[in-house]
Amino acid sequence: MTKVLHIHPVSPQPRLLREAVEVLRGGGLIAYPTDTTYALGCSIGEKSALERLIRLRRLDDKHEFTLLCADLSVLALYAKVENPDYRLLKAHTPGAYTWILRGTHEVPRRLMHPKKRTIGIRVPDHAICQALLAEHGEPIMTSTLLLPGDEYPLTDPVDIRNVLDGQVDMILDGGFGGLTETTVISLVDGDGPEVVRQGAGPVESIF
Repeated sequence: MTKVLHIHPVSPQPRLLREAVEVLRGGGLIAYPTDTTYALGCSIGEKSALERLIRLRRLDDKHEFTLLCADLSVLALYAKVENPDYRLLKAHTPGAYTWILRGTHEVPRRLMHPKKRTIGIRVPDHAICQALLAEHGEPIMTSTLLLPGDEYPLTDPVDIRNVLDGQVDMILDGGFGGLTETTVISLVDGDGPEVVRQGAGPVESIF
């Protein structure tokens, strides 16, 4: 049975955050709220948790995974970024954007696009996410809680519990989530930003 933690969306309880991080470090899979939608998350090196996520979402081998990061301080470790691109990222983080960048050797191969060797980087503007990342001490592998056959992500914590009970180890209930996913911007080609998906983050200020 999946454990549900009712966590405050503005002032997350440290005790609950520690409990969630214990699950992540133990190889668990969690569902949690972000500044856009609810998401699924696990620790970067946990292969079994990642495989569970892939099965749950029925993702193919070309899916581009995203690292949820507290800030840009870890960027150089996981991604290759040119100075103009870094300035763009700095101006729009934290926020509702996922940035597609070329990954470094620090990123497990199974998290990157198999041919392009790219990875998504995301810095959320959300108290629960930031507190969770601070407690965890490193990025979290994340993917939108959008299940096969659904047009929109799950938003109601009650629905999330009913659907995911027994399929994830923990649900962080931070209230209702959003329906709109992040805006995805690719910075891979070196020709400036390319909008891959328009979502919650405005694109007008990107160009």
